[in-house]
Amino acid sequence: MRVCLILILATAAAGCGLGVRGPDLFLLKRTGQGTRLSLLVNDGGTISCNGGKLRPLADPLLLRARDLAVSLDGDAKRSLRIVSPRGSVFRYEIRLQDGTIAFPDTAAARHSELAQAELLAVQVAQRACGLSG
Repeated sequence: MRVCLILILATAAAGCGLGVRGPDLFLLKRTGQGTRLSLLVNDGGTISCNGGKLRPLADPLLLRARDLAVSLDGDAKRSLRIVSPRGSVFRYEIRLQDGTIAFPDTAAARHSELAQAELLAVQVAQRACGLSG
């Protein structure tokens, strides 16, 4: 209920032209072999890619980011940490309001919400940030 109220108030304020920036949904960091990635997703519909300037985030991606933040909240409260096994390529860390989770790319096979996080990271990197993913 509290989250809904915050979303309504943030949307109303932004719609009135007050330039109010919504709260951040999460900070996703990907490290490992290949390109590092950092995505700061804001509930107001913006994203910062690798510490750069704010860019608009398309509504479908924003909605998926909001859903992801909700689905990862329980794991964040428990500070989920999954050790990287041999053969993993990337390691992810996602900071949410209620905590941080960390996991290797191989964890997605057993945790659908982590698979969703990985997919969203690639799609946002490509579509909103103009990166290779």
